[in-house]
Amino acid sequence: MTHIGKFYPPHMGGIETHLQTLSNELRRSLMVNVIVANKARERRQEIVDGVAVTRLANLATVRSMPLCPHLATAIRSVRSDIVHLHLPNPAALIAYLMSGRRGPLVLTWHSDILRQKLLSRVLMPLHRWFVRNATQCIATSPDYIGSSPVLSVSRPHCRVIPYGIPLERFAAPHNEAAELRRRFGPRIVLAVGRLIYYKGFEYLMRAMAHINGKLVLIGDGPLRRSLERDACEAGISERVFFAGEIDNSKLAPYYHAAEVFVLPSVARTEAFGIVQLEAMACGKPVVNTRLATGVPFVSVDGLTGITVPPCDPASLAQAITRLLNDAELRACYGAAAIRRVRSEFTAERMAARTLALYREIVPPWERAHTSALANAASCS
Repeated sequence: MTHIGKFYPPHMGGIETHLQTLSNELRRSLMVNVIVANKARERRQEIVDGVAVTRLANLATVRSMPLCPHLATAIRSVRSDIVHLHLPNPAALIAYLMSGRRGPLVLTWHSDILRQKLLSRVLMPLHRWFVRNATQCIATSPDYIGSSPVLSVSRPHCRVIPYGIPLERFAAPHNEAAELRRRFGPRIVLAVGRLIYYKGFEYLMRAMAHINGKLVLIGDGPLRRSLERDACEAGISERVFFAGEIDNSKLAPYYHAAEVFVLPSVARTEAFGIVQLEAMACGKPVVNTRLATGVPFVSVDGLTGITVPPCDPASLAQAITRLLNDAELRACYGAAAIRRVRSEFTAERMAARTLALYREIVPPWERAHTSALANAASCS
């Protein structure tokens, strides 16, 4: 089978991490190919952890969308039983139509296009058509199906397969976590993500002004300088540590060192929040926001953490302070978080659900099209 996405690690991002995790698990049962954009204007082919990755020449990246002129040709040449498109990616949809490919098509709808409202309106008919006509469309949470203008009109075509993570990556590294605690001190609040608008980190900065604790913020992006100014103006620069980008394979000690994990997102662009799973796998309670997405589906209010309204620094501060001050509650939520991840959100479970879907759709598709060919032959 062949996945088609925007980018692939080492390019950082939630969808890229998901694509790599899923591909690594599926390759145990299938031949897996991945077609994505390169960061350069040249084609590159390589094997990454047993997965064949083709990185196509990328002329430019416009509004997070890579423009690869040879994508349609690459899709046309695919010999896999199934093509699996990761969306939104308008250029990939157009390339798929241009390729003329016929065969089982699976989509994963990761997130609506929200900030580019004009683009979203223009592309809505195309997106809805693809969801309606694909063999199957995967959504990552039931909440997102209900709130998405693309998915909600085609509910029968959608199946929920949540993201999963490799649990072994988040085993407790006691020495490294202890070293981080010595470095940052007690009462560590952790947040991980790109420093961009929908992550809501500016509200976390305001909340930290009312919290007796230290914030470790992992990630980089266009809002870094603005957030550093916010910390300075709030008088909390000495309690906020901008750690920059850290490779995913090295995050576990930071999760284990923290008392509380926070995902303060403010927009539906945050469709799921994989970082919540990573924190939960390390036994950490989560403070998240009440969005009409998978965010509160992943970490459940009153079970694995506390959910607060978005864009509300006071509620963030209250929830974080409550957890910092109550070790028993942290332990209770943390234990429930581990159980929830192990039962619902492992990489193995995600791959098994995806593989079951593939096996469901390939034989029926072959039977239907063999019958159609036979009928066509009998009429000739």
